[in-house]
Amino acid sequence: MGDSREICSHLDSIGEVTKEDLLLKSKGTCQSCGAGGPNLWACLQVACPYVGCGESFADHSTIHAQAKKHNLTVNLTTFRVWCYACEKEVFLDQRLAAHPPSPPSKFSEQETTLPSHPLKAVPIAVADEGESESEDDDLKPRGLTGLKNLGNSCYMNAALQALSNCPPLTQFFLECGGLVRTDKKPALCKSYQKLVSEVWHKKRPSYVVPTSLSHGIKLVNPMFRGYAQQDTQEFLRCLMDQLHEELKEPVAADVRDSDSSDSEEKREGDRSPSEDEFLSCDSSSDREPDNDAYMRCSSRPCSPVHQETHSKLSSSPPRSSPVRVGPSYVLKKAQVLAAGKKKKELRYRSVISDIFDGSILSLVQCLTCDRVSTTVETFQDLSLPIPGKEDLAKLHSAIYQSVPAKPGACGDSYTSQGWIAFIMEYIRRFVVSCIPSWFWGPVVTLEDCLAAFFAADELKGDNMYSCERCKKLRNGVKYCKVLRLPEILCIHLKRFRHEVMYSFKINSHVSFPLEGLDLQPFLAKECVSQITTYDLLSVICHHGTAGSGHYIAYCQNVINGQWYEFDDQYVTEVHETVVQNAEAYVLFYRKSSEEAVMERQHVVSLATTKEPSLLQFYISREWLNKFNTFAEPGPITNHTFLCAHGGIPPNKYHYIDDLVVILPQNVWEYLYNRFGGGPAVNHLYVCSACQVEIEALAKRRRIEIDTFIKLNKAFQAEESPSVIYCISMQWFREWEAFVKGKDNEPPGPIDNSKIALIKGGGHIQVKQGADYGQISEETWTYLNTLYGGGPEIAIRQSIAQLQEPENLHGEQKIEAETRAV
Repeated sequence: MGDSREICSHLDSIGEVTKEDLLLKSKGTCQSCGAGGPNLWACLQVACPYVGCGESFADHSTIHAQAKKHNLTVNLTTFRVWCYACEKEVFLDQRLAAHPPSPPSKFSEQETTLPSHPLKAVPIAVADEGESESEDDDLKPRGLTGLKNLGNSCYMNAALQALSNCPPLTQFFLECGGLVRTDKKPALCKSYQKLVSEVWHKKRPSYVVPTSLSHGIKLVNPMFRGYAQQDTQEFLRCLMDQLHEELKEPVAADVRDSDSSDSEEKREGDRSPSEDEFLSCDSSSDREPDNDAYMRCSSRPCSPVHQETHSKLSSSPPRSSPVRVGPSYVLKKAQVLAAGKKKKELRYRSVISDIFDGSILSLVQCLTCDRVSTTVETFQDLSLPIPGKEDLAKLHSAIYQSVPAKPGACGDSYTSQGWIAFIMEYIRRFVVSCIPSWFWGPVVTLEDCLAAFFAADELKGDNMYSCERCKKLRNGVKYCKVLRLPEILCIHLKRFRHEVMYSFKINSHVSFPLEGLDLQPFLAKECVSQITTYDLLSVICHHGTAGSGHYIAYCQNVINGQWYEFDDQYVTEVHETVVQNAEAYVLFYRKSSEEAVMERQHVVSLATTKEPSLLQFYISREWLNKFNTFAEPGPITNHTFLCAHGGIPPNKYHYIDDLVVILPQNVWEYLYNRFGGGPAVNHLYVCSACQVEIEALAKRRRIEIDTFIKLNKAFQAEESPSVIYCISMQWFREWEAFVKGKDNEPPGPIDNSKIALIKGGGHIQVKQGADYGQISEETWTYLNTLYGGGPEIAIRQSIAQLQEPENLHGEQKIEAETRAV
């Protein structure tokens, strides 16, 4: 599409100005009324320093332009230029085209460089505040900081070092620190962020003490209190679950449909389209499905912007939009187009789920009627069995053939403790390393463990399948395959068995590849992942028995590619053969993609290209972090900093700089054409619609809580009320969380079903020992009018006197709950 813009004849009236001048002016106020930013307007007339407000205030910028006949003005937030005489947006590259011999541009050459360093080639880099980084600094290995043992805390230290060497996660906490916000206790994400910053600091100490994080995890799960040895896998799950809970944000279904790589789950019926790929499935093609299977599909959305007529750029939501013709789309201000009204079904996402979540398609087939039940399950790690000799023979004779891994030594573990055991173990390991692996018997590979996990499982005997079609217990077969691969794959080898009377550890050595772990044989046909191979990032090892032992981690440094052993506060460089011979317990693999690395380098080169244009775009800082660290970042997700109306939610505007990065047009165009998503955003404004909703919600909360306090005080002052109403404390606490602003969603209808006991004749009484509170008839009427529900449970005066101790207890509950209101 060609450029149909006409050259503005008023560009010659622009005085000399640099982008630094404009940035300085953007921090000021309107010279007429004192209104602050964003979206102030600066006059571009020669020698005119005027700065005025836009349409969201008194529009003094327009008044100044009309009074002084100054035609050109620039928006100090978007740096877009408006000509009052031409009544349209103009572009400074036109000035260059009209006057080729003249100096390059009134703006300095720095105008299209990125304000920070989100596109750096080296993934992990932390600078001291106020210091600049050289390329030599970037190439120095960081993250080689030990963690002090706080008393049998090696399980925690090994897990933290393994996570610390997962680049997408560490890069998020270093480069997107402003997104680490939570009001949930114990704010473990803040403790983890502080720890990562210390570990990866340029001036790192030899070790740090993870006291804050250790204290936080003990508050989350009492299991980790004290000084007993714990399981590193249990710690990982607890930590990652808590980080997800603290950082999660709701994602609406309609947004997910258009912008997320985890597209809408669509109904496919009872039988999976991939049934024919399983040898154990012989379903007849003429059978009808009778239940729903939820599958994920992927499609690239169209650009959410379209061409409209023009009006002056302002700080208010655009009525119509200026256009700038690009390769395959036309730009407009930040505005999300509603694709029809949909019922909003929320799911939650966080940086944890973005990095570690995958999904598995599980199918169960009845061997009598051939019915196939299908479910989709999300996983953050795969717990794999370690097959024995008989299991290996079955696996090797089946359809799965192991891919040869890099050879490693077979291993055992300590059978006892003490100096003698240590010396014997040292000798044993030396002998093991000198004898070929075939001497010890068949080698178990990680691919064998994966094949055992994904192998079909017969459901018979005591484990028969309850078929919904047959309405009976039937013999069946269960199998599963991967529907979506995670960016980082966490694999847990099930080395520990816990029986009723004792526990033991499986000491079999499992050979694992350092590069090229291919999950292609285990994928469902509907799998949306394009990259299926993984390279090892880190491995956690356990030395010892089921009752005692020691954890260490081997991790590859992302900067220099070398392997290091992390043993509490000690960090030692090791050869990769040491890693290959390790007794793996938990492994972290990362998707491998040389194309992604080359693509990042290309974008860096685009970002440094100087173009005479003021047009810039805002992009999600979190998505840009994905682009820098993910093999498959998915579509651009600018909706993470926009509201449903296309503006900035009022509660996010004060830290909008933490949410977005400004890109030059050529970089935005490349990323958009390559990944899709969006929407295109080149104008930021606080959403007035959201502000109205927030004010209305605050007013509703205030009215409800004030009315309740007033009615409850009257109830407390009444000596002998004729009737007392009972209300479920579970529902009351949900209502209280809403009116206090702890929960954004109002409670549903009043639910007294758990405290109600229906007697003969339909009379309803309160259950003995039920968790309920007592309120007045007026309070019940007020809450029931607002929320509905029931059933109504009233205690008459005569009955109330007989139940006086319990009544007092119910009154005290309400009193205690509302005392802090």
